[in-house]
Amino acid sequence: SSPDRCVSSHSVLSSPREQTSSSSSSVDLLLSQTFLSPTDSRDKWSKKMDFLLSVIGFAVDLGNVWRFPYICYQNGGGAFLIPYVLMAIFGGVPLFYMELALGQFHRTGAISIWKHICPIFKGIGYAICIIALYVSFYYNTIIAWALFYFYSSFSSILPWTNCDNLWNTPDCTNYFGTDNVTWTNSSRSPAEEFYTRNVLEIHKSSGLRNVGGVRWQLMLCLFLIFTIVYFSLWKGVKTSGKVVWVTATLPYIVLFILLIRGATLPGAWRGVVFYLKPQWDKLLETSVWVDAAAQIFFSLGPGFGVLLALSSYNPFTNNCYRDAIVTSLVNCLTSFVSGFVIFTVLGYMAEMRKVEVEDVARDKGPSLLFITYPEAIANMMGSTFFAIIFFVMMITLGLDSTFGGLEAIITAVLDEYPDHFSHRRELVVLCLVIVCFLGSLSTLTNGGAYVVKLLEEFGVGCSIIAVGFLEAIAVSWFYGIKRFSSDVQAMLGKAPGLFWRVCWVAISPAFLAYIIVSSLLKAPPLTLFDYKYPDWSIMVGYAIGFSSFMWIPIYMVYKLVWTPGSLKQISFLTSLIKPDLVTVLSDDINKHFAATALSLKETGRAIDTSSDCVCVCVCVCVCVCVCVCHLDLHRFKCGSCACRSPCKVVCTFKHVRF
Repeated sequence: SSPDRCVSSHSVLSSPREQTSSSSSSVDLLLSQTFLSPTDSRDKWSKKMDFLLSVIGFAVDLGNVWRFPYICYQNGGGAFLIPYVLMAIFGGVPLFYMELALGQFHRTGAISIWKHICPIFKGIGYAICIIALYVSFYYNTIIAWALFYFYSSFSSILPWTNCDNLWNTPDCTNYFGTDNVTWTNSSRSPAEEFYTRNVLEIHKSSGLRNVGGVRWQLMLCLFLIFTIVYFSLWKGVKTSGKVVWVTATLPYIVLFILLIRGATLPGAWRGVVFYLKPQWDKLLETSVWVDAAAQIFFSLGPGFGVLLALSSYNPFTNNCYRDAIVTSLVNCLTSFVSGFVIFTVLGYMAEMRKVEVEDVARDKGPSLLFITYPEAIANMMGSTFFAIIFFVMMITLGLDSTFGGLEAIITAVLDEYPDHFSHRRELVVLCLVIVCFLGSLSTLTNGGAYVVKLLEEFGVGCSIIAVGFLEAIAVSWFYGIKRFSSDVQAMLGKAPGLFWRVCWVAISPAFLAYIIVSSLLKAPPLTLFDYKYPDWSIMVGYAIGFSSFMWIPIYMVYKLVWTPGSLKQISFLTSLIKPDLVTVLSDDINKHFAATALSLKETGRAIDTSSDCVCVCVCVCVCVCVCVCHLDLHRFKCGSCACRSPCKVVCTFKHVRF
């Protein structure tokens, strides 16, 4: 039987003879861009859990441990959960779902996917890759710090326990060493001096004007980190999918152990109360809602190109809707539970110091993980064991996010330049790792922490939110919510509901615009420890942020200049915002193929991949009909095919296996 639907267009070929002679090449071109191709060599996940663990590992990162607990108590404790959940439901999760669906349907990376969606926005793909590079320049340095701590933890007495070390100063004061402690504004804990004077050696730098030399110990740690990353990614999802079974699950085991240990400490309940005590008046403050929106966006990670890359290796009919809901719930629950892990320990520290929890909960960001928590661990029973597993958790959390970020770049490059790199993945990964290592050297200096802070604030910050905003606009408004919903229906057998369509068209873009405007209007002064960033460094930061975003308007100008035609021609404008004909037709073939597969599943019979097939009829005039073979459902054998194409030229038929 033949389908009633036939996608057609006016021919761009000049004569029937030319049409007939180019039939074979046209068919090969079209089939090569669909997953129907029998020679499709694209990697696929070995197991569904490989994909889920990779996505969870990327989304659940160090920020879930240090950023969410701090933001939660700072913005009203338990009351903060209300804006957090609302922002997740109406903003974060819809964007997360959208990216998974886009990657799975089009099966390509962050750059080449735009020829399927809206060609003039292809610069978004380049911007995503540059932002991912900036992230790798500083994020892996934080993992290197954790590796340094991990090595230092193999000691019966942790080196940040007392003030008797070479790096300590007369200002070093041990809270736990004696009951008679006089604490002044100049006093520093052993953990703080270990971090600042031994790990970073930041006292040897006067700021960004003089960052000092490279710390060879940290450079060695970073080299080991990138070695692990290389051998985890060099063979694609076949290898990384196995590594995440360790790196994505181990943090949950450690979190559970630390949660149980923290709950048994004296004063733990004080920390929990401080963490969750609702301050309802905070809900009237705009900053609380901005922080909730920003936290859920950076936590789930849409806009980074990682979800596009990871989902592109899924089967076409994979239930990406369920994946989006499950991974989002796991991510948010992990953030919430991490708060208990952190604040039970902060309550313990407050109890030991005889102060309020608020007085020990002032640290945020890396300081919370490298000063406050290690200090508490150092004064527990079994401190060495807890220090080792804590920093193992930090290393694995960081590695998972690095795997995702670099895979986004690798997939984008391989898919955009298949002729040059499709069979050279190992070389591409090696070159990328070397570039990231060299780009990270400035963060390994004595003043490297200043560079890390600058890149974190400006290299990602508003840039990635703006990219996510344009991505949502391009998909919902230019590609069209109707067509996108049709794509989702082809994969899942059911179109997205009204809630999702409204979120994609209006609420999610407004959610991102709200974050951007609020962040620009209320940019606080940038500081780290006692160092206030000079004005010129802020300008450098904005330049770094613009250096990634600028590729979007640059590519738009390039597309306008080099595309043949005039702005007065409708066909010219259409070519800028609509996918090319071959791309549209290949997508429609995928939809027909998916419909065939779903109809077979409804018969209750398993699909035999060795014999089941569809017949693809490609007419070079150009009209495409996907003719489903007459299937003998008892033997799963192909029967005769028929095509009701109006074309006068000979059509080319190809049987393609499932």
